[in-house]
Amino acid sequence: MDQDRLARQFAFLIEADKLKSVLRAGSLCDQSRLENSAEHSWHIALYALTLAEHANRPIRIGRVIKMLLIHDIVEIDAGDNPIHGDHDTSEIEAIERAAADRLFGLLPAEQAADFRSLWDEFEAAETDDAIFAKSIDRVQPVVHNLETEGGTWPDFNVTRAQLESRVGVKVRHGAPAIWQFLTARIKAYFAQ
Repeated sequence: MDQDRLARQFAFLIEADKLKSVLRAGSLCDQSRLENSAEHSWHIALYALTLAEHANRPIRIGRVIKMLLIHDIVEIDAGDNPIHGDHDTSEIEAIERAAADRLFGLLPAEQAADFRSLWDEFEAAETDDAIFAKSIDRVQPVVHNLETEGGTWPDFNVTRAQLESRVGVKVRHGAPAIWQFLTARIKAYFAQ
């Protein structure tokens, strides 16, 4: 048994527990409280598993789920930065890269490289797996907002055009049938 390897893996897992304390802008569907980033990561992994058949290209669902489970771990250091929020994207990206270096650096070297590679792949959203993962990451908040009478959309003054350009483009790129399905509900919400 490699004590150092286990110590590094447990150090990472203990640090990852902090993701449970990172509150997101949106609430749970029952509106009882804000969602945390760990819950979001679990929920979109379940979304991907459930909706994989709607990917527009062949995907490896195991890789997609791995990406989704680790994609927001950087929020331990960077916090949640909502897509409709007012922040400097390049500054947030730099903070998130530094967080990825620190957090994945807690792991044994080859595991750190593997996790970092998956995180970078998700961020770049160029492979079929990452494109679908990025699509699903965008879908879940839309569903939560629809289930909560607009959720954070009024807070951020989100328009239908903004939703289409910031979210719809990404979802359609990896899962067009899902966006088409959601479009009727989105139209109905914005028509109110």
